[in-house]
Amino acid sequence: MSFVLRNLARYAAKKLASNPQVREAATKAAHVAADEVREIAGSEDKARAAGRAARRALNKLSGD
Repeated sequence: MSFVLRNLARYAAKKLASNPQVREAATKAAHVAADEVREIAGSEDKARAAGRAARRALNKLSGD
């Protein structure tokens, strides 16, 4: 099963990488994710920081 998922992910990544607009959006999303991870790693209470990051992501997805 993981073989199929891995091939599907590879196919999707190739398709996304071929579109410049999508590639730019993916780069921006990766930078935002890296910033969130950096914030969680630097926090003293990692569980709370991770929860707040998850809440920000959910709010962003819902349009708030």
